Amino acid sequence: MVVIGKKKYEAGEATQFMTRKQALKKLQLSLNEFKRLCILKGIYPREPRNRKRAQKGDTRIKLLYAKKDIQFLLHEPIIWKLRDYKVFARKVTKAKSMRDFKTMKRMLKNHPTIKLDHIVKERYPTFIDALKDLDDCLSLCFLFSTFPSMEHIPRDQSILCRRLTVEFMHAVIASKALRKVFVSIKGYYFQAEIKGQTITWIVPHHFGFEPQKKNEVDFKLMSTFVEFYIIMLGFVNFRLFHSLNLVYPPKFNNASIIEKSLVDEQAFVSERVSALNVPLIKSLQNEVEEEELELDSFGSDESMREKIEEVSKLKNLFKGLKVFLNREVPREPLVFVLRCFGAEVSWDKLSFVGATFGEDDESITHQIVDRPSVDKKYISRYYVQPQWVFDSINARELLPTHKYLLGAVLPPHLSPFKEERQGEQYMPPEEKLMDLLAEEKKDEKETESRNDDDDDDEDEDEDEDDDDDDDDDEDNDTIEEVEKTVEKQEIEEEQEDVDVADPKEKERLKKKKEMKVKSGEVIKEDPYEKKRLERQEYRLREKLVPNKHRKVYKAMMKSREDKAKAIWLLRKKRRINDKEKQSQKREKTVADKRKKKLV
Repeated sequence: MVVIGKKKYEAGEATQFMTRKQALKKLQLSLNEFKRLCILKGIYPREPRNRKRAQKGDTRIKLLYAKKDIQFLLHEPIIWKLRDYKVFARKVTKAKSMRDFKTMKRMLKNHPTIKLDHIVKERYPTFIDALKDLDDCLSLCFLFSTFPSMEHIPRDQSILCRRLTVEFMHAVIASKALRKVFVSIKGYYFQAEIKGQTITWIVPHHFGFEPQKKNEVDFKLMSTFVEFYIIMLGFVNFRLFHSLNLVYPPKFNNASIIEKSLVDEQAFVSERVSALNVPLIKSLQNEVEEEELELDSFGSDESMREKIEEVSKLKNLFKGLKVFLNREVPREPLVFVLRCFGAEVSWDKLSFVGATFGEDDESITHQIVDRPSVDKKYISRYYVQPQWVFDSINARELLPTHKYLLGAVLPPHLSPFKEERQGEQYMPPEEKLMDLLAEEKKDEKETESRNDDDDDDEDEDEDEDDDDDDDDDEDNDTIEEVEKTVEKQEIEEEQEDVDVADPKEKERLKKKKEMKVKSGEVIKEDPYEKKRLERQEYRLREKLVPNKHRKVYKAMMKSREDKAKAIWLLRKKRRINDKEKQSQKREKTVADKRKKKLV
């Protein structure tokens, strides 16, 4: 009896994967339509374990997709809409060529539209799942909100991004969910905590838009991502506003945010910032009651209680402050940040729309200025640079203003986003000092809490001291008895040494004395020898790495060396910079002394 088995490449990895060409043939779509569908559905190429088996003996590198993913796409209703759109485009071109403009207009009014609501619900079944994947969504929407009208980006898309990002910022302000801020060359990094999920996104600086070449950036591809992210952010904003008992969509006083007639980009930005200054939050009594309830629920757990108290203090960090922004200051990030922590913000009424109070208001506590001097000054307020706001948030306390006054050399703006593996990264000396100060504060708090506990325990121990005195007397008697017995034994041994005349007995006693325990001598280790042995052991361990993992191990060690080299270069750069600053200071002091002598 002959058993016929399966042929080669009819089972295993060869049947689990499919090339892009095969997928296009199966779905009957063009390449652009397939790319768009994969972006919307969240399907990406897969890397097989063995490429030769997966490609049925072909060794060339091809894009491979899982067969299950392509079968999953076969039942997608968007495919039928894409086919309808093909038919629609063919009919419109035919009507245009026949000069039948009446039917062409009628068809353009009733063009097929693709709805993505079902895909958002399918990819994110719960609200928490959507929040976990919100980082990229926000970063891209904030980027597109700064774009002017371009060839591959619809104007409606950028306007809708502006609207949705302003609504999200309002939700963060109302919930006071912002936790960290960092200003870099790329833009402003923000981190918020919503429903227990940390969300980090970046907002670019507002500079004049520089048009890019088509080869460098594929705006059409990015626009497809934004098409999905707009629907997703709309769902998230709706849930956030309803969780805060606010009406969605919010009605802003300045309705021109969504007007298409407004073409000037500066006007767009000013309208967007003025919308941020509109309060949409509930009454203050409700907020206080909610905070008290949160603290009472975690009454037993001290660590959780401390964290909640720290967060509640951070939420009201700028509460009671009235801040005025000068026209040269970046308004949007400062308005957003200050309002998140309870401050009142305004700016010049003549320069921008949406100001709530003027510069001559005497109740202003802080004025943020980014220039060396101001013509008119008020005694009742502090004149600080913008960095004071961001550093105070990261320090979680109002920092002293003398370091951030007009014309002062600012301290380094340190990143609050610290990673766990600090040994493999460069840490500036200022950051190390901050960490040391934070540890000292923690130690002080711990010692204070311990002292309080000791004071309570001392009162309890006073009553027990009388009972312990009797026990101590008994212990002292037993120690004295033991000492007396030891002394007697030593005296007897000395008498035996004197009385014994037998030489054998003397030898036995000598050996007995030599067998006694003696104090040991400290052996000093040679550090160079120790290092040599450690290196030798390390090389032996390296030889034990199997051949199949040798390349991975070498790559890992090379990356470590590169990181160490980068840290060394940064430290060297810092040393050179510090030396230059010291030399400049010396030159300045010498020049000042010469001037004084001449005077």
